Amino acid sequence: MTVDAAYHMLYTGALAVFALLIGCMLVRSILGPEATDRILSVNMIGTMVIGSILVLSRLLGEGYLADVALIYALISFVSVLIMASVYIPADASEDKVMGRRKRKKRRKEAEMTFRRVPAPEKGEDA
Repeated sequence: MTVDAAYHMLYTGALAVFALLIGCMLVRSILGPEATDRILSVNMIGTMVIGSILVLSRLLGEGYLADVALIYALISFVSVLIMASVYIPADASEDKVMGRRKRKKRRKEAEMTFRRVPAPEKGEDA
């Protein structure tokens, strides 16, 4: 077996693994319970496609495919940013913080309302 044949087998195997992983992420993007899961899987698909293009670049010996991979990376990045800005609320963390503050305030009010009064000791007038 020559070195070229070994590289050819390596690149073909890498493309097969990428295809399998892209299929798994496609299923995850369809079945994901939340929008963040879907966005993350779309991002992973984009990353694996970029890797596949780079492996094809080496396999075919075509240097221009690396440029195509860079352009695809930029497009993938922008698309994930747009999806995140559309589907993930901007003030999600503020809602959690405000929710905690409201719960603490309610708990403190409840403690003040239902504060235990110590029982009078023997010999004291109530």
